[in-house]
Amino acid sequence: MKKILMVCLGNICRSPLAEGILQSKVHSEKIVVDSAGTAAYHIGNTPDERSIAVAKKYGIDISSQKARKFCISDFEDFDTIYAMDESNYQNILSLCSNPQDVAKVKMILNEINPKANQSVPDPYYGGDEGFENVFKMLDQACTIIAENL
Repeated sequence: MKKILMVCLGNICRSPLAEGILQSKVHSEKIVVDSAGTAAYHIGNTPDERSIAVAKKYGIDISSQKARKFCISDFEDFDTIYAMDESNYQNILSLCSNPQDVAKVKMILNEINPKANQSVPDPYYGGDEGFENVFKMLDQACTIIAENL
């Protein structure tokens, strides 16, 4: 079984979208996708209504997801951990205790542009078009991830 974790700051915008998008592309019980946030702002909350809306527009239901905080045991539980941006990437790396943990952490947009270390912009304080743009970026990255599984 392959386990993949998507991580952003609050686990209500980008990482729930990434989780939902990848789950929609890998129709297998052998693939588990989850998401988390590096901050504890929204624990237990559903995704931002704008994330839910943009996912629904593309036939993906993320409304039952609940935000949770990234924890050290996630290194043990997941094979690959995708960070949405540089700040969260560094936050996750700061919790690594060995080279095996470090090797699991990747920037998600490096799937599209290897080694570019581009960040998925946080759409939280922007308009609806920000969520649409984020969806498209994550959809492209998740297509590549799914093809490589």
